[in-house]
Formats: sequence, C-alpha cells, structure tokens
Amino acid sequence: LHKPAFLSNFLQFASFSDRSENMLAVQSLQNTSSRGESALEPNADTESLLPRDAWLSAAQDRSCSRRWWYSGVAALIVGAALLLLLHARSGFLQSGSVSAQGAVEFQAAPPAAPAVIGEDGPTWGCGLVGNIPGISQDGTTVPETQRLIDAMKVSSSFGKATFWNWNLAPQTTDKGTEHLNKDFIFMPEQWGAGAVNDEYVRPAGIANFKDSNGRVSPATMADIFLGMNEPDIRGSCMGNMFGKCSSPCDPASVAAKQCPAAYLDATLPPAEPNAKGQCNCWQHSHATGVGFWPLKGCAGEQPLIKLFQDPACVNTVMANWKITAQRAVAKGYKYLTTPLVAVDLDYAQKFLEAACGCVDGQCTCTDASCGCPVYVGFHFYAYDCQPTHAGGYNALSKRIQKVADIMDKYPFVKGAIINEVGMLNCEPTSKNPICIPNSGTYPANSVPDGSCPVTPDLPEGLATFIDKIFDLVIAAKTRGGKPVVKAFSWFNENMAGGTYNLQLFNSDGRVNKVGESYMRNCQRWGVARLGTGAAAAPASTAPVAAGAPVAGGATEPTAAGSAAPATMASVPTTR
Repeated sequence: LHKPAFLSNFLQFASFSDRSENMLAVQSLQNTSSRGESALEPNADTESLLPRDAWLSAAQDRSCSRRWWYSGVAALIVGAALLLLLHARSGFLQSGSVSAQGAVEFQAAPPAAPAVIGEDGPTWGCGLVGNIPGISQDGTTVPETQRLIDAMKVSSSFGKATFWNWNLAPQTTDKGTEHLNKDFIFMPEQWGAGAVNDEYVRPAGIANFKDSNGRVSPATMADIFLGMNEPDIRGSCMGNMFGKCSSPCDPASVAAKQCPAAYLDATLPPAEPNAKGQCNCWQHSHATGVGFWPLKGCAGEQPLIKLFQDPACVNTVMANWKITAQRAVAKGYKYLTTPLVAVDLDYAQKFLEAACGCVDGQCTCTDASCGCPVYVGFHFYAYDCQPTHAGGYNALSKRIQKVADIMDKYPFVKGAIINEVGMLNCEPTSKNPICIPNSGTYPANSVPDGSCPVTPDLPEGLATFIDKIFDLVIAAKTRGGKPVVKAFSWFNENMAGGTYNLQLFNSDGRVNKVGESYMRNCQRWGVARLGTGAAAAPASTAPVAAGAPVAGGATEPTAAGSAAPATMASVPTTR
C-alpha cells in the first residue's frame, strides 16, 4: 500500500505569497522521486530538490575535496602497501566507488547462485516488507529470526530470502532501522513516476552495499529493479486521514486556505479532509502510492490512474522510465518489472506493451536495455478476515491467471512478482483497496493484538489465509506448464495502511502462529518448485483450485482481468 514523505521541508523556504504555487510544485515533485523516508543523512535515496539538501550536498563536496587533497600523498603510500598485501585476495574484491558521503567503498564480489538460472528466470521465492526483529547492523541474527529466514530461503533459486521497502536500499523509518543479514537479497524500487536518481542506485548483485544511512548492509543487491508503486489507484493519505483524504489539494483549495494537513501518526485524533476529500499530504504525511499525485508533463490532478487515456502523459512516463532503465542496466540490473499495481492487471499489461513496443503481439524489444519489463508486479489484499465470502481468493486467482495469459501471449515475460500480500481491516470495497479501518464485521480493534480472529473463513486465523494463498501460488502454471509466481512478499507490518496486525513475530521476538504458517508454506513452495528443503509441510485443510472461482466466494468486482479458461491444475493435498 505505502509510501512516503518526500520534500517535506520544501515549504519552509517559500514566502507566504508563494505558498500556493510551491505547494502545487511539491505535489508534482512527490511523483518524480524515489522513496526516501526519515533518512538520517541528507543524501538519502530521494531525488532531493530541497534548497537545504542542495546546500548540504555542496558543502560536503567541498569538505571532501579538502580532505582528499591533504591525504593524497599518504593515501598513495598506504594504498600501494595494501595492494601488495591484498594481491592474493584480489578475486574477492572488486573496484571501489566514491559514495555520496565522499568515502571509497569496496564491495564484496557477488556470491555464485546455488542453482542454474534457466530461460524462465529465477524464482526469488519468499520475502518480507516491514522491519524484522533480531538482526543487528552487522548481520548478527538471533536463532529465532534465523529460523524464519532459513525457511524462506528454501523457496529461492538463490538460497536467500528477499526484502524490499519502496526504496533503493534498507533505511530508517518511524518503525526503526531495517537490518538484513547475508541471507537476504534486497529488491530496489523507483517509487515515483520520474527517472531514478542515478547517484543512489547501488550496483546489482553486490553484497555489503551501503544502506540509506551510509552504513554497510551484509545483504546482496538484487539484479531486478521494481517499477513505480500503485499508479492504478488514487490511494489515500496515510495517518490520521487514512481512507478519507483521497487527493492532494487543488489550486483553488490552497488559495482559499482550505487544505488541512494530515499527520502520519495514526494515534492522533482522526482528522477530516476538506469537502472535496483533499488534504495537505506532503508536509507531515505521505500517500500510499503514486496514483495520488500529479506529475509534470501530464494533465490533471491525478493523471496516472487514467494514464492510457492520455498519449502525452504516456510519452512522459515512458521517457522517464527509459532513463531509469538505462541507469539500472548500467549498474548491472538484468530484469525490470511493470509498475506494482494495486488492482488492475490490464494497466500492467498496457505499460509492458508500451515499454516493449508491442503491436499486435509483436514487440520491438524484450529486455531491460530498452526499458522492457519481463516481470509483472502486483499487490494483493483480502478484506475483513473473510477471504472466501468477500471474494479475496477469487481475486488473487484471477490476477494470477491474468499474468499467466500475459506470459502465454508474450513468451519473454517470466512471471509475477507479488510483493505486498496481507489482509485489510475494513469491509470489502470494489475498485479501490483503500477503506476506513475497523469498518468491517471483524474489526482489528476488537482483538487484543489487532490480528484476524478465528472466522468461518479462517478457522486458524491468518495461518489459514497463508495456507490457501500458497495453494494458489504453487499451482499457478501457464498453458505451457511454466510456473507463474516468481516472488512473494508478506506485509510484515502492524496495522499499517489500513491492515490488521500482520507481523510474523510476537512482541517477545518469537515467531508466532502466522509466522509458522509462512515458514511452512515457503518450504512447501520450495519443495514443489525446486525440489529443495525438508519433506513437504501440510497444505491447507481445504485446497483451493487455482484459476477457478472458490466455492462460496463472490466474484471479483474489478477490472483486473476477466476469468480465462482454467489452465492451472487443482492443488494436490499434501499431508
């Protein structure tokens, strides 16, 4: 669902008479940035256009230049000695680079993948989004957390778990600092619709890269680069106006001083947007996705949700994306994804066809060199702890089937990246998965820990939900028998963005019942897909047929793709 605050201090540099114009400029800039939330350094992963950041960056550059000049002779002497000492280990290090802080960083060479990657591409397997307890900055990990990681690793071609965070590297947020160990692959994303800032794109396939705080992360940077976040829906402003503020203030509202500010802290008393459903979401909060914001070069306040009705806007977005692709490829990235859509898989297909130059099924380019994504990215949430009766399982089945159809039409497409999965704490909505928290039949505020209670659809709570989702994931195949789902990330957050408590750990750091289900199913996926891991773990008590409606479920009321002939077999019961 998320993300974040960019350029939050911009307005303090404007005079009151310029405030309206600058507010509108900031809204457009929000949609051109990488995600950079609460970073500790002024060079965090944002396309920063702040006067403060520009001034600090220039000051740092001047200071670095003086330090380098004075230390130059000494560095040459010491460097020669070090080269002699390290000659025998030269294969372990690769060329260094000067970081934004002015420090030279040497990176460990990427480890060899444990499995041969075929034409269908790798399976990244299980991953997480959200802070993981029990890992230190240097990668030291407590046994209980490592137990979860080891289970996730079984599902991966690389023998590693994945992590992503709407940004280009691990970072510090209001939830704490994101620490990973050597068993993780980090997947970077360009959150906005603008071209990525090349300065903050780390080389692909490299371990021990610098995180957003300038500290070394033992994880390995992936060679896949993720597209913009949820451009297909308006989304909402996060925090105390979540579900109510659905758009930024227009010029008339700003001029009339009818632009109430939203605050990210959801513990504050609920607040209301103006009569148009608008708010100031750029100073103290952030939006769930890029569809919320305007974009320079596109008409309207929220142009991305109707992107393919505006050829000029398509040209703007594609020009930016191709620059991003060029910068990513130059850093060693092999694969790109479509935008990470919230609902509409037709949107993802149209983006792919535009980026790859596809006309009547024929495409002019089919790899990252031209900006062509070969993975389809989407998010999935069910509602109200009723994934059967509210149609959640059917919705996921249809979206997976849509990706299978895209793969059949365009054989260069390698599969689906489903990198936000969870349960929304509200009654089901139709086309916009943004809703008022605690508005459903089973509100989170009625349960002590805020998680899903036992319901007729979920006899074991969220553990049942994970079991049945993986029935669909494991069964998903194209007509030619290719696996469809290549990556799956659970939303490991506590009531963030309208969700229930979806965390896999209890407050004491022990893996909870939901986490045990995730471990079991990641291992089951690895056994089914890769033939790795221990004996297959139990599946759900009532396996779901993939590619077909779930018994008792409602049909999906969205345009995510019509039901196609079932090509995914039923899941055999594993005990």
